Amino acid sequence: MTAVDVVHVVVPAHDEEELIGACLASVATAAAHLGGAVPGVVVRSTVVLDACTDGTAAVVAAYGVDTVVVDATSVGVARAAGVGRVVELAGGHRAERVLVATTDADCVVPDGWLVDLHARVGAGHDLVVGAVHPDPDDLPVGVVERWWARHRRPEEHVHGANLAFTLAAYARSGGLQPVELHEDVLLVEAMRAAGCRWTTGTSVRTSGRTAGRVRGGFATYLADLVAQPE
Repeated sequence: MTAVDVVHVVVPAHDEEELIGACLASVATAAAHLGGAVPGVVVRSTVVLDACTDGTAAVVAAYGVDTVVVDATSVGVARAAGVGRVVELAGGHRAERVLVATTDADCVVPDGWLVDLHARVGAGHDLVVGAVHPDPDDLPVGVVERWWARHRRPEEHVHGANLAFTLAAYARSGGLQPVELHEDVLLVEAMRAAGCRWTTGTSVRTSGRTAGRVRGGFATYLADLVAQPE
């Protein structure tokens, strides 16, 4: 059993003024649920504003969360900067008792998301590899069905939009790589190779947009699904 004293949510964002408000509202609700379930736990959120040219910063400011600014246009760099901020704010808390939870700015997390992550790490896991699912309102029914047909086994997929790990596991793995794509996959592979104990978690809803911030990412995958014949 591992006691978790701090839960810190990291959200990288690049020009996400339209969607990040819903994301932060859901994170705030999840934080309130955790605070009610685990009195005394410290819950923080940091948004990493990565080369934003729209009104993302103004939307984030309305939620009063911590921010970090980078100019990388790289989710790997942005997510790593967010974890770096977690380290800065961790103070005297032991690394194995600080839980980092990452999601993306176009996601909505369930109310019990942080409660679930806290419980799984508290049960002795170092890493929680959660699932995601696209918003069914954003996609044709056939595309949603194809998605679920390909994602029946969540343990076979890795999504930075729903990932959690202790700072101790992060240090053992060497951390996030400064890459534009698949920084989440590389991190999980490194953590598993380092012997970190891992499990799966609940699902987070992500947007079903097919034009994303980087070619080859989640939106590209959905666009390919849309392009496939019925």
